[in-house]
Amino acid sequence: MELVVKGRGDRVSAQAKIHLERKLARLARLDPRVGRVEVEVIRQPSRRVDGGHRVEASCRSSRRTYRARATGTDLDAALDRAVGRLERQIADDHARRRTRMLNGANRLKSRRDGAGS
Repeated sequence: MELVVKGRGDRVSAQAKIHLERKLARLARLDPRVGRVEVEVIRQPSRRVDGGHRVEASCRSSRRTYRARATGTDLDAALDRAVGRLERQIADDHARRRTRMLNGANRLKSRRDGAGS
């Protein structure tokens, strides 16, 4: 899995990158086809933004691109929220594809040769 971390308004520390890699390892377990994860950490010293830390993440899989954005009082809280949202999107997509596949598996198949008529 390729990880790209960008920082706007503030530098991303090595400790934050290690924390981010550990959190994003769960995404690779949920969907092994995840090839690239881009994370943008934005520091906005504004009262309107909750704490001033915003994280935008996008995750590229072979099937889809998942995107999440979160704010938090500190960088770790914002990272946890964004990764949680990505995990939920991947799990929901997996469940939707699995349900669609299993719906057709329980149907009774008719014979095509006409011997049953």
